[in-house]
Amino acid sequence: MHIILVSNRLATAKSISLSTRHLLLGAGLLVAVVVALSSSMFYVVFRHAAEIKLPLLQTLLLSAQEQQTQNAKEFMRENLNAMAVKLGQMQAQLMRLDALGDRLSSLAGLKPQEFRMSEPPGRGGALSSSIPVHDLSLHELTGQLDALSKHMENRYDYMGILESRLFDAKVKKKLMPTVKPVDVEWNASSFGWRIDPITGQSAMHEGVDFLVDTGTSVHAAADGMVVVSEFHPQYGYFIDIDHGNDFTTRYAHNSKLLVKAGSLVQRGAAIAESGSTGRSTGPHVHFEVRYKGIAQNPNRFLQVSAVTTKSK
Repeated sequence: MHIILVSNRLATAKSISLSTRHLLLGAGLLVAVVVALSSSMFYVVFRHAAEIKLPLLQTLLLSAQEQQTQNAKEFMRENLNAMAVKLGQMQAQLMRLDALGDRLSSLAGLKPQEFRMSEPPGRGGALSSSIPVHDLSLHELTGQLDALSKHMENRYDYMGILESRLFDAKVKKKLMPTVKPVDVEWNASSFGWRIDPITGQSAMHEGVDFLVDTGTSVHAAADGMVVVSEFHPQYGYFIDIDHGNDFTTRYAHNSKLLVKAGSLVQRGAAIAESGSTGRSTGPHVHFEVRYKGIAQNPNRFLQVSAVTTKSK
């Protein structure tokens, strides 16, 4: 191969002759230079690219981690809000149970120190060495709260039924004539057949007579409504009280009446003052208990009150 060099500095043109060997050497040198330059550029580009891309990659990773953390926080917050709502409901249920427990203990006659609904009971015990313990997961805790809330609601319903039964029993007890009309230990004349103190004949005595001085306070034997408060030729000034459930009581031979027909009276309330009016031989209180209009032995009811008082 001939190469002719022409220059304005040279007076004549020069010719260079290149053989095949020269061309191969030139080509090899060119390839070596290209490879060296490519390697250098690749190294420089890779290094700078890594230095440029590493912060970007770290930024992307941090952004993903922050998003994941934010999602976890939102999930936890939602669950905590739901648990807070459930806890508030359970606190309201506990307050209702405490109030209901206080009412039940009062209806059942329990002393406050014997039945403390507002205080947690003492509990304890050793951990089992054969059964491993573990922390509750969020799912397990939520399940426990739901189950406890349902149990509390069921217990409230059951206790509500019990309160209704106890209240009915207490009302019926208050309506039963079990309180003595006067504060004396014995009666002068019992219920049943006796010798009439005026005629001397055998006659049925439909009540009991309590021997007291004139003006002694006479009390209602149970809650009820006054249906009669007037004078009768045989009973004198007397009072009839309707206690419901077909029970009535009569208080006769009084000197003064303190209540009128239609008045509501409570057990133990003063309703009259004793005397000796009507068919009577002296100051006393004639007391009757009737069921569906039929005279009953008052001692059967008054003995219940005496037994209850002794047991207390």
